[in-house]
Amino acid sequence: MAGTPSRRRFIASGVACAVTGALAACGGPAATGSRDGVVTISVNGMPPKTQPVDRAYFEEDVKAFEKAHPKIRIDAREGQMDPKTFTAKLAGGQLEDVYYVYFTDPAGLIQRRQGADITRYVQQMPHYEDIKPEFRKVFTGPDGAVYGLPNGQYSLGLVYNRDLFEKAGLDPAAPPRTWGEVRSAAKRISALGDGTVGYADYSKNNQGGWHFTAWVYSLGGDIATRQGGRWKAAFDSAAGRKALRTLHDMRWTDTSMGARQLLQIEDVQKMMGAGKLGMYVAGPDNIPTIVKQFERKYEEYGVGAMPGSATLGGGNGFMFNPQASPEKIRAGVEWVRWKYLNPDRTAFEDRRAAGSDVPIGLPLDRLFTGEAAARQDEAHAKYANVPTANYRPFVERNATIEQKVEPPNAQQIYTVLDGVMQAVLTKKDADLDRLLKDAATKVDGILATVK
Repeated sequence: MAGTPSRRRFIASGVACAVTGALAACGGPAATGSRDGVVTISVNGMPPKTQPVDRAYFEEDVKAFEKAHPKIRIDAREGQMDPKTFTAKLAGGQLEDVYYVYFTDPAGLIQRRQGADITRYVQQMPHYEDIKPEFRKVFTGPDGAVYGLPNGQYSLGLVYNRDLFEKAGLDPAAPPRTWGEVRSAAKRISALGDGTVGYADYSKNNQGGWHFTAWVYSLGGDIATRQGGRWKAAFDSAAGRKALRTLHDMRWTDTSMGARQLLQIEDVQKMMGAGKLGMYVAGPDNIPTIVKQFERKYEEYGVGAMPGSATLGGGNGFMFNPQASPEKIRAGVEWVRWKYLNPDRTAFEDRRAAGSDVPIGLPLDRLFTGEAAARQDEAHAKYANVPTANYRPFVERNATIEQKVEPPNAQQIYTVLDGVMQAVLTKKDADLDRLLKDAATKVDGILATVK
C-alpha cells in the first residue's frame, strides 16, 4: 500500500544531458524509429485532470523533454499498470512502451518475461549506481539483469504531535526508537486526559494487515519467506507474538490506545488533526493531509523513524514493454532518467512548486545516496517551506535501519491479517497463538499461487 491519499511530488534525480539533449549526449546513440529518425514512445503515469497542478507540471515537462530531445516524442497517457488488464494489453499490443509499476509488481513481471531487459541502457546512465541498492534490487532479476527503474519511494515511520509530547514531559526532538519507548510515551500522553489517545493503529480495509506487517518487520521478523522454492507464511514467530502482545497490552493493560477501535487511516488522521492523538505509524506524507484538512500548522508535527530494527517501505517505478524496439526502450530509459532520476532538476522543481502551496522539505522519495542525494538535499534546504528540523529524527535514523518491501500477494495477505489486528484490539481474551497459527494457514494458501 502506498499510504495516504495526499498528493506526492516525485523528485527527479541524475545528471541532465547537454542542452542539445539528443541521446548521444547521454552516452548513447540518438533514437531512431521512423524515416526522419524521430521515435515516439507511449508512457503512462500522467496525472489525471482531477489533479490539475500535477498534470500541468507533467505537460510542461513533456514539452521541455521534447525540446531537449528533438528525436523523441512522448505519447503521454493517464493510469498505471492494472494487473487485471495487463496481460491482455501486452498480448494485444496495447501496452505502453514505458509503464508504471509498484514495487510489489516487478518480481512477477520479470518471471513471466513481461518486462524488457534494460541492463545495457543503464550501464552509462548518470547516477544509476547512486540509486540505493535496495531499490535497484526491486528491478533486478534472478539472472542479475536490470528490468526497470524506481521513481518514488516511501518508508513508514512514527508521526507524532509535538505539542502533546511537551505537555506529557517528553522531548519532541527525541521520539521513541523502540516499541517499549512507544508504549511508555503513549501511557504518559493518554494520562493527559480529556479524551487524548497515546497511540492509535489501523485494523480494517487491509490497512491493519499492512501495519501488522510493519510491526513484524520492525521486530526482526518476516511475513513470508521462500522455503524450498516456495513461499510460506513466516509471521507465526517470536516477532509476530511480540507485536501482538505489545498491541494487546497497550490496548487493554495501559488503555493508551483508547476504547474506539476498527480504525482506518482517515479516522486516525482526524484524531491527529483534532489534537487528540499522540502517535501513529505512517509516512511523512500524512502531515500535509492533516495540516490542510484540519487547518493545523506544520510546526505541530514531527516524524521519527519506525521503532525497532527495520521498516516497511514501498514505492513505484517504470518498466518497459518487452515488445518495444531497442530504439523505443533506449528513449524510454532516457525519459525516466530525465524526468524522475535527475538531481539537477530538483532545484527547478522545488522553485516551480513553491508557488503552488506544495510542501517542500518533507523527507519523501529519498532514492539516492552519495553526491546525488547531497545535491537534492541542498536544493530542498534552499526552498524548504516546512520545519525540516522536525523530521530530522526520521531522516537520520531511517538511513540506518533495514528497508523491507511488501510480501507477495500483499493485499490478499493483508485481508487475513486485518482479522488478527481486529481480534487483538477488540477482544481482551484473544488467543494470540491461535490467531497467528490460523492466519498462517490461510496465508500459506494464498502464497501457494505464487511462483
